[in-house]
Amino acid sequence: MAIRRARGAAMRIEIRNGRVVDPASGTDRTASVFVADGEIAAVGAAPAGFRAERTIEASGLVVAPGLVDLNARLREPGLEHKATLDSELKAAVAGGVTRLACPPDTDPPLDEPGLVEMLTQRARLANRAHVHPVGALTVGLAGATLTEMGELADAGCVAYSQGDVPIADTQVLLRAMQYAATFGHRVWLRPQDAYLARGGVAHEGEIATRLGLPAVPSCAETVAIGTILALARETGVRVHLQRLSTAEGVAMVREAKRARMPVTCEVAAHHLHLCDVDIGWFDSQARLDPPLRGTRDRAALRAGLADGTIDVVSSDHAPVDDDAKQVPFGEAEAGATGLELLLSLTLKWAEEDGVPLVNALARVTSAPAAVLGVDAGSLGMGAAADLCVFDPSAWWVVERRNLASQGRNTPFLGHELPGRVRWTLVGGQVVHEA
Repeated sequence: MAIRRARGAAMRIEIRNGRVVDPASGTDRTASVFVADGEIAAVGAAPAGFRAERTIEASGLVVAPGLVDLNARLREPGLEHKATLDSELKAAVAGGVTRLACPPDTDPPLDEPGLVEMLTQRARLANRAHVHPVGALTVGLAGATLTEMGELADAGCVAYSQGDVPIADTQVLLRAMQYAATFGHRVWLRPQDAYLARGGVAHEGEIATRLGLPAVPSCAETVAIGTILALARETGVRVHLQRLSTAEGVAMVREAKRARMPVTCEVAAHHLHLCDVDIGWFDSQARLDPPLRGTRDRAALRAGLADGTIDVVSSDHAPVDDDAKQVPFGEAEAGATGLELLLSLTLKWAEEDGVPLVNALARVTSAPAAVLGVDAGSLGMGAAADLCVFDPSAWWVVERRNLASQGRNTPFLGHELPGRVRWTLVGGQVVHEA
């Protein structure tokens, strides 16, 4: 159930006797959390004179910072037939996500300050999760003319990206990186060579060959990573690589980090669990971009996430209407709902690979907050009271009727996953409880 309260109506709340897991400080202990004036007032003992207006009993539950998602398409403006801001922010808080970044590939793209201001204002009025727009790197995402990044930053953009539209002209990309580096802007890029990936819908390998599907080779990613890293080395820009999918890509980033390059990267949650075999017999729910890769790639992504090569797990939330999925695989639109699955898929990876909970939650709280460049993902005193309270031992079945997102297509339909969000707080307000 989603709950909204008027702005300024934050209550004094005690979240009692939960397992407090704060990756930013390394905390993992049983304690109470006290919230006042929209902030964390204390963890452990109550502040002097504190009187709770509401008490949430969290025994047996985990109390963590709200999740921060670096890649969630909200489909507004222009694509409301797929999803609306209201439906997707409702899905966000249902999944414990209190802060998210939305890519610029809307219709029209987020390449003008007025569009960005409209989006942020509507998000504030929705009074749910915080929304951070990522501005377009080039006008219309056409890869030719640079946007006015300074004006977009003033309007609220936190970084600049092309979404899923790569810049084919490397001179334009170089100039964009030079400009961004000069003014301290962050550049987020999805590494995929436009020509090598052209027309492909599945990973190049045995499955694509057997099914007769046009393929996307792994080198489409690695060629792009090589170019991006070379230009980043030349310009010194802070670059974030979005949605890595190949073992070779992970190895390239690992070497770049060893060379102390200012590079971070992420993996989409579904790529941690699925591979090209999961396409089955042309299941369009598994039509994703980048495509599901081989089992070797999946293993490398999981290992890279565990050893810190990969900084962040994102939802890669891309709601798609039913009509776009109920077609042959090669014609289906790429995308899946992910906001409500991000926590569960991260917990499932951690359990299967023996990763401590505090380390796993870092990948969806403090680490993405650092990439985003915002003060979030922490339970320190005075931090914003953006919280996720969840039951780690409760399992739930992914069914269309259980999803708040307007886009209810996902390859995990019918799967049972761990971790049920019980309460989500944003700015000290309870915005979701179940």
